[in-house]
Amino acid sequence: MKLRPRQIQPAITSFLVEDLGRGDISTLTLPNRRVTGEIVAREAGIIAGQVLPAVVLQTVSNDSHYEQVIADGAWVQAGTVIGRVTAPVVDLLAGERVLLNLMQRMGGIATATHAAIETLNDPSIAVLDTRKTLPGLRQFDKAAVVIGGGQNHRFGLDDAVMIKDNHWALIRDLPTTIRQLRRQIGPTKFIEVEVETESQLQAAVASQVDMILIDNQTPTTVQAWRQLIPTPIKVEVSGGITPATLAQYAHTGVDYISLGYLTHSVRALDLALEIEA
Repeated sequence: MKLRPRQIQPAITSFLVEDLGRGDISTLTLPNRRVTGEIVAREAGIIAGQVLPAVVLQTVSNDSHYEQVIADGAWVQAGTVIGRVTAPVVDLLAGERVLLNLMQRMGGIATATHAAIETLNDPSIAVLDTRKTLPGLRQFDKAAVVIGGGQNHRFGLDDAVMIKDNHWALIRDLPTTIRQLRRQIGPTKFIEVEVETESQLQAAVASQVDMILIDNQTPTTVQAWRQLIPTPIKVEVSGGITPATLAQYAHTGVDYISLGYLTHSVRALDLALEIEA
């Protein structure tokens, strides 16, 4: 997904209300003159969220301007100026934390996604995100994954059917359940089934689902199970995969690897806003 100003405006407004409260009392004695500041990368990584400074600052001030220097998706070194902003100093300081927090989080996710793709080193397998995002931040997190070179899985529960372990506990007959679901959701939504045993795998294949998620299995098992799945059915692998083990899943024949750590264990990219005195 791609962030659009009108789409993210309600969230940005909410974040600013949370941070500002009844107003920034640290700036009460400052002359509210117009100043220029630079957003600088303090470490190497992928830049993400360049739509944010303009939206944040225009929310607090009609008298602001943001100049993007580095595009989203670019790898930068420490010390690189990625953008310049001009605004009244009180307004700039009011929006500083919100825009930096979001850009740092997005940059961290984009950098981790890029690193995962490099580590996997298998262009035949796409790297996916998951729904393991903080409430309120999903659109930012998933946009960052795309900027880093990955792809989005479901944005929400209404996007596709996904039968997981807790669903299995309530299902008596998978083929019957899948037939009922197809009648209810129609032909435009895909159906994915998570499997942890070979018997579940066989049931998913018999149900002619669109995608099978092989969960919590070794690369050897993944490769063996892939041979049991007809080609038209897409195959995803997930569960307990870390940066240290990711490369082991290359060339296993699967179509996708989903990585929860991209968004649930974010290490922010260090950015700073430096105001010219």
